[in-house]
Parts: sequence; structure tokens; C-alpha cells
Amino acid sequence: MAILGWEVTGELPPDKKFVLIGAPHTSSWDLPIGLALTYIFRLKVRWLGKDTLFFWPTGALMRALGGIAVDRSNPHGVVGQMADALKQSDQLVIMLAPSGTRKKAPHWKSGFYHIAHQANVPIVCGYLDYKNKEAHLGCSFTPSGDIKRDMEKVREYYKDIHAEHPEKTTPVILAEES
Repeated sequence: MAILGWEVTGELPPDKKFVLIGAPHTSSWDLPIGLALTYIFRLKVRWLGKDTLFFWPTGALMRALGGIAVDRSNPHGVVGQMADALKQSDQLVIMLAPSGTRKKAPHWKSGFYHIAHQANVPIVCGYLDYKNKEAHLGCSFTPSGDIKRDMEKVREYYKDIHAEHPEKTTPVILAEES
């Protein structure tokens, strides 16, 4: 990361199990840089990605890097499966991008929140600030079930972060908040 000019900051929570969110997600570089960040923090992560990333020729590599394919046209059951995996593990970090796409969307997908809430594990927020070339892990909290109040913490954390493509940044809000 230093060779590429990135500064790595922040710290991990003491928890051995959590949901790690990465935002904003607007570039294909977010995944490799995000995985490098997890390596620096000595985190073994499983990450959720669209199923099209898992076909030949990249499929085997994506799975070896901890990827779990999600069929975005039929994502039913993913939240429960990931929550169960966290409950049954002694140590597990599930990483995902709540925007669900590199394109601008009207709101974040709420799966990260429901996975953490159902599994009773913390959400850890991470970002890649391309303007300042800073990769950071920070804000950590266990969801209370009060989505609006919990998301205020998340919005505050991400308010001054600069995506690689700012015009594609999805607003930090969940559909359930409106």
C-alpha cells in the first residue's frame, strides 16, 4: 500500500467476529485495495460479490481470496446464511459493499445491517478515500435494531470520504429509513 502511496490508518475492534463494510464502492480497484487493507490488518475475510465475478477465468481466484458468490437477481436467504455462519464460527469476518454496485444507486442495501443484527456481532466501517489516499478501519458498533439511529453513526463516519468516482457514490441511507 505504501508503494502505491496509500496510508493505512485505524484499528480493529477486539471482536473476532464482525461484518466489515467498505464504502463508497465506485471502482473495480476497491476490491483489490480493500483486500490489501485486510491483509495489512491480518484479517482473514470472506467477502460477498456478484456471481458474475466467479466464472472462468477468475472464479477460482475469487473463491481462493475468500469470495462468496451472490446471485443479485435472487438474493433470498443470503442474510440468514451469513448470520448463521457468524453464529457458528469462533472467528469470522464478512466483508461487503453496502451499495451493492459501482454505479450510483438510490440507497444502500441493508443486508450488512441485518446480518450483524441477527448474528449479534458488530459492524465495522472501512473506507478507501481516493482523494487523500487513505485506507481506514474505524467506526464499530453492534446494531441496536434502531436502524435510523444506528445509520446516523454510519453517515457521520462516511460524510467526508472521497470515492474514486464521486459521481457514482450511493447515498448512505437504507430503504427502511424512509
